[in-house]
Amino acid sequence: MKALALHSGGLDSTLAIRLVLDQGIEVQSLHFVSVFDCGMEEQDSCRAAVLSAQQLGVPLRLEKFSEDLLRLVKNPPHGHGSHMNPCIDCHARMMQRAAALMPEVGASFLISGEVLGERPMSQRREALGIVERDAGVEGLLLRPLCAKLLDPTVPEQKGWVDRERLLGISGRCRKPQLELAKKFGITNFPTPAGGCLLTDPGFALRMQYLLEVNPDCTPEDVRLLKVGRHFRIEAAGRLAMGRNEKENDWIERLARPGEWLMEAADVPGPVALLRGGRAVGAVAEDAEAVVVGARHALPPTEEAIALAASLTAHYGKGGAQAAVRVRIRAPGSEEARYLEVAPAAQELVERLRIGASTPESGGHRVRE
Repeated sequence: MKALALHSGGLDSTLAIRLVLDQGIEVQSLHFVSVFDCGMEEQDSCRAAVLSAQQLGVPLRLEKFSEDLLRLVKNPPHGHGSHMNPCIDCHARMMQRAAALMPEVGASFLISGEVLGERPMSQRREALGIVERDAGVEGLLLRPLCAKLLDPTVPEQKGWVDRERLLGISGRCRKPQLELAKKFGITNFPTPAGGCLLTDPGFALRMQYLLEVNPDCTPEDVRLLKVGRHFRIEAAGRLAMGRNEKENDWIERLARPGEWLMEAADVPGPVALLRGGRAVGAVAEDAEAVVVGARHALPPTEEAIALAASLTAHYGKGGAQAAVRVRIRAPGSEEARYLEVAPAAQELVERLRIGASTPESGGHRVRE
C-alpha cells in the first residue's frame, strides 16, 4: 500500500507522514512551490520540506504551483481570507493536482497534515469538506492528526490504515504536536506558522495594488513585490527599492526592457527599479511601448522618473542633503544619465508607499 502526502515541511505534515509510515505504508511526499512562498527564491521554501523528507526517509517530489495560485488570487471561488489568501481554493487545487498524480506514483490515497480548527479559514470542518468536494477526492484524503474527529475515510474503511492508531487533535494549541515530535525524535522543524506571503498584511496591499494596475500580471510581476520598499508612481507605475545589497542585486536581476534602474551617484544608497504603467487595449501607433506578455508597458514619463529619483535620494546617505545626483540607466546597460533632485519629503514618502516592507529573512511568521 502506498500514499501520496502533501508535504509542506512543517511539523504537522511531518507528523502526519510519520504516523502513516508507522503503519507500514509506503509514502511519496509532494511539495508545491510558488512565487508566494517566503524567501526571495522559490527554492528557499523547499528547504524545510527537503530536510523533513530526509529525516523521514521518504522521497520528495516538487511541483510548480505559481500559475495555479495566481489565478486563484485573482478570482477565488470561495473568497480571500483576512488578506489576499485564497486558502480554501488553494488547498482544493493542490489536492486536485495531487489526485492527478496518484496513478503515476502508484498511490491509493492522499495524506494531509491539516488539523481541525487550527486555521480560521481553511481548516474549519465545513472548509475541509469543501476542499475534498472541489478537488474530487472525497473519501480518499486522510488527515492522520485529526482523523478521529472526522468521518472514516476509504483507507480506514478498507483496513489499509488502523483508525485507532490515528489521532484526534483539534484547535490551535501546539502542545500535542510538540509532545508527539519529542516522542518520535523529530527535532528539525520550522517555527509553527504559515509560509504564504498572501497572509502578510504588507505584501497583501502590494498585491492588491498590482492587480489594480495590471490585472494580467504574471508570477514575474509578483516576484518584485517580495523584497524592499514599494511606491506608487503615476497612475499605474511602481518603484521598488532595495534595503541591502542582496535586495539590490535581486531588483537588478528582475529589471526588464523599458524600465529604469536608479541609485545615488555620489553617496551610498539603495538601487531602485521604476516600472511604468500598463496600457489597456490598443496602443497608439506613435507611443513608444514595449510588449510584455499580452499587454504593453508604457515607458515612465519624465515626471515619473523625477519623482522616482527623489524617492531614491530620500534613502541612503543623501537624504539630509538639499540636492542629490541620481544615476539613471536601462537594465543591462552601463550608459547612464544623471538627474539632480531634492530628496522627497517624509510626508510624500509615506503617502506613496505601498504597504509595509516584508521582513528581510524568509522565515517570518504569518497567519491566515
